[in-house]
Amino acid sequence: MLIQLFTSFFLLTLPFVILKLITKTSKPKESAPPAHSISPKYYPIIGSSLALKSHEEDRVQWTTLILQNSPSATFTFHLLFGGRHIFTANPANVQHILKTQFSNYQKGPSSYSVLFDFLGNGIFNVDGESWKFQRQVSSHEFNTKSLRKFIQNVVDTELNGCLIPMFSDAAVDKNALDLQEILQRFAFDNVCKIAFGFDPACLSPSLPSAEFAEAFEEATKISSIRFRALFSISWKIMRFFDVGSEKRLKIAVSRVREFAMKINFATDIVISFILAGRDTTSVALTWFFWLLSKNPEVEEEILKEIKGKSGMPVFEEVKDMVYTHACLCETMRLYPPVPVDGKTAENDDVLPDGTVVKKGTIVTYHPYAMGRMEMLWGSDWEVFKPERWLQRDEGGKWSFVGERSLYLSSVPGGTQSLFGKGDGISADEKGGGWSSTTVQGCAGGGGWV
Repeated sequence: MLIQLFTSFFLLTLPFVILKLITKTSKPKESAPPAHSISPKYYPIIGSSLALKSHEEDRVQWTTLILQNSPSATFTFHLLFGGRHIFTANPANVQHILKTQFSNYQKGPSSYSVLFDFLGNGIFNVDGESWKFQRQVSSHEFNTKSLRKFIQNVVDTELNGCLIPMFSDAAVDKNALDLQEILQRFAFDNVCKIAFGFDPACLSPSLPSAEFAEAFEEATKISSIRFRALFSISWKIMRFFDVGSEKRLKIAVSRVREFAMKINFATDIVISFILAGRDTTSVALTWFFWLLSKNPEVEEEILKEIKGKSGMPVFEEVKDMVYTHACLCETMRLYPPVPVDGKTAENDDVLPDGTVVKKGTIVTYHPYAMGRMEMLWGSDWEVFKPERWLQRDEGGKWSFVGERSLYLSSVPGGTQSLFGKGDGISADEKGGGWSSTTVQGCAGGGGWV
């Protein structure tokens, strides 16, 4: 077994090593190409694997630039031994993948293998009947009026009992807070209390050491690194010998599952729910407050809208806060909690823009790039502009324009997009009402960077 592993690894890496040596010795030394170089170089046998490897750390930004400069907002990377990986920011293609031909685009065996140690058979790592069953159960639970009321009470208690007092004390004492960490604790407490009736009290005044949160972060990070590996056999060898990052992943996953078992015997489901509601929520809210700090005029408009409501956190009032809704959508346009998400084609297909998809090809839709396409948002796409989601009626009152939600795959349906047919298509595509889950879990299809 060991000899076969090393033989396979040698054969797979040999072309890469030879080409690397050739390119280093046959050309005069030049300064390193800029990180924003657009067209990836293509070589026989290995395709553009070198370019992908060189952009491990800035792959989201790099692929965004490529898509911005593609006429159809779609680009096909050629990989080792003729493999292909398609990236797209074309709304028609995204709707085709996530809705029209949803059954043809699955997570696939490669993704399942990468994430199994962490997510097991949870909803973000399965396809077919298992996915349908978990979706139906979750959808039923989250669509009851009693649960909506419970969510309102839980979030209100966490806000007024923990988060706001903490912010108030920090303002009085002029102490700095790590906003993302605080919001991670806030989201984690909420998702555990809402989904499992368990209060981990991570946001208590002493900010107790969150061993589980640290282990969860470690497991998420290393699982993400697996996706970026040029050869999957590299991390599989480390896992076999229980060394390096794979050893750390094993320890982290063990701690995560130990915690999950204390809450519920269905550990895979617990981990998936936490993944959906913790980091995505905290990331979205952190960017939201950061953008408000950079745009005081927007903050002023939100304050005006808040002052126009009663002091009670009534859902019926919250859902009518259209300007705040637009601000959240605009935040997630620029900084989607799930910047990319890949699917595997079960059968040959052709995307609406004419891109040919062969069976087994990974097709990645790119919400981060979609929020930066001039053809969708105009020349001012870089500007934080909530008004692009709104229109005024004859009386001068703002109303939400839901049609633009189709341009994004992770805004603003939140967990409703998880429970919907498309596993990512916005819940607002029919007219654009406020979703109670807009921020409370924006995981979409469970993508990884």
